[in-house]
Amino acid sequence: MLDLKFVRENHSLIRKDLEKRKDKEKLPWLNELLKLDEQYRKKLQEAENLRAKRNEITNEVKKLLSEKKDAKKKIAEAKSLPDKIKKIEKNTAPLKEKIDYYLMRLPNVLDESVPYGKDDSENVVVKEAGKKISRKDLPPHGELLEKHGWADFDRAAKIAGSGFYFLKGQFALLDFALQRFALDKLVKKGYSVIQPPLMMNREAYSGVTDLNDFENVMYKIDSEDLYLIATSEHPMAAMFKDEILSSEELPIKFAGISPCFRKEIGKHGIDTRGIFRVHQFNKVEQFVFCKPEESEKFHEELLENAEEIFKELGLAYRVVNICTGDIGIVAAKKYDMDVWMPREEKYREVVSNSNCTTYQAVRSNIKFRNKDGSKEFVHTLNSTAIATSRALRALLETHYDKGVIKIPKPLQPYMNGAKEIKHEK
Repeated sequence: MLDLKFVRENHSLIRKDLEKRKDKEKLPWLNELLKLDEQYRKKLQEAENLRAKRNEITNEVKKLLSEKKDAKKKIAEAKSLPDKIKKIEKNTAPLKEKIDYYLMRLPNVLDESVPYGKDDSENVVVKEAGKKISRKDLPPHGELLEKHGWADFDRAAKIAGSGFYFLKGQFALLDFALQRFALDKLVKKGYSVIQPPLMMNREAYSGVTDLNDFENVMYKIDSEDLYLIATSEHPMAAMFKDEILSSEELPIKFAGISPCFRKEIGKHGIDTRGIFRVHQFNKVEQFVFCKPEESEKFHEELLENAEEIFKELGLAYRVVNICTGDIGIVAAKKYDMDVWMPREEKYREVVSNSNCTTYQAVRSNIKFRNKDGSKEFVHTLNSTAIATSRALRALLETHYDKGVIKIPKPLQPYMNGAKEIKHEK
């Protein structure tokens, strides 16, 4: 969320930003927030004045008593102040709740380089790489996987419902190969591997994601204050909740690995039987905590890492700068990477790469201490390294030939030297 002090001092900037986002319905929220903040600070000042008065009276009582003078009137006045202070504090609590409500729902302030656009149709392609091939002759990838014994959707549906799958044999090993390939690449670049909890409580989760996700995306554990994680980004983002890091510790660069769990499964049609858009998948995620002046640099670094992975896998892709009408509320700037799907002859999203500036850090109260002792909120950044189910589909459609999948050279060491995946009995 936005820092209240920042909102107070930069409300004109935020107003322009909401207009740029086409979020004009949130302008009344900003106006209400500023009004509530003024009332809240006024109440706090009233309480502070009464505390100062109580201290003043206490000193006067001490003086009167030391001079053996009558202090009953002053003592009675002092005794009446705590109740007045409590009453003011009680009245400030609802104001603080309303302030937090609006702060949690106002979006991040956009970076100046975010392109203006009404929706995803106006996102800006900044780069294309690799050779796009056409494989319109291929059956749908789900059919191919079943035909060759590489996946089983019917038996998965029997025990878990639609949107789940069994991966089998060498194709299942290919999933793990992708994870290890991405992890090893990131470790060589100085990232520390994190295997996070697969569940988070609501308070921690509220600090790192859009609140709408609680209803639309995440699975809740019945009778417990726990949610299955939608990505390892979320527990990593909350890892230093309510902590003050030292400036010497920054940057902190993580490579998170976990299964991911999501309710949404997408539109009917091409995704209804396959592994592209599913309820459960494996993902390696990049995450960085850094100083504000370094976040732009790390945003580009995370993108470069993801590009390297897809380039070395022999997959064509493009990089897209997400526009104002499609960016969501958490990121200040966001790139997507789309991989070329030969059967569809279409790009599909495989990487999401966001600079969230202080938005998650303010919510989760994560700061760092400068050498002069001053404290600032850290910047947080995240990016997919690889979401294996989507990459597996792209590999299948790109490298499939006459009943076998040719394994890209970088993955062969993780497949016991195998160069291709054959039909499973």
